[in-house]
Amino acid sequence: MPHCVIEYSTTLGRQLSPSALVMAVHQGALDSGLFEEADIKSRAIGYDYHHNGGSSRDFVHATLKILSGRTPEQKQALSAGVLDALAGLGLKDISLTVEVVDMERECYAKRLD
Repeated sequence: MPHCVIEYSTTLGRQLSPSALVMAVHQGALDSGLFEEADIKSRAIGYDYHHNGGSSRDFVHATLKILSGRTPEQKQALSAGVLDALAGLGLKDISLTVEVVDMERECYAKRLD
C-alpha cells in the first residue's frame, strides 16, 4: 500500500510526460515515511475529454488508496507531501488535487502468482 492512481488531462503531454507524474507522486508517497518503496504502486490514467470548474484547464488528481489505521495527521501530511511533489513539477495553468482514501483492512484482498 498505497495504490496511487493519477488522473490527468492528456494535453499535459505538451509540458511533461505521464511518467514524470507517476514518479512525482511515487516519490511524494515515499517521502512521507509511511510506506516502504516496494509497497507503493503508482499508475496514471489520461483523459482526452474533461471540463474542470467551468473551464478546460489542465488537471492532475491523485487518489492515494491506503489501508485503514492512519491518523488524520498522517493522512494530511501524505496529501500535502504529494501535492508539493506535483507542484514541484512547475506545471502552469493547472488544477492539482490529492485525495487520501481509506481502504478497510478486513475487506482488502491480494494475491501474487
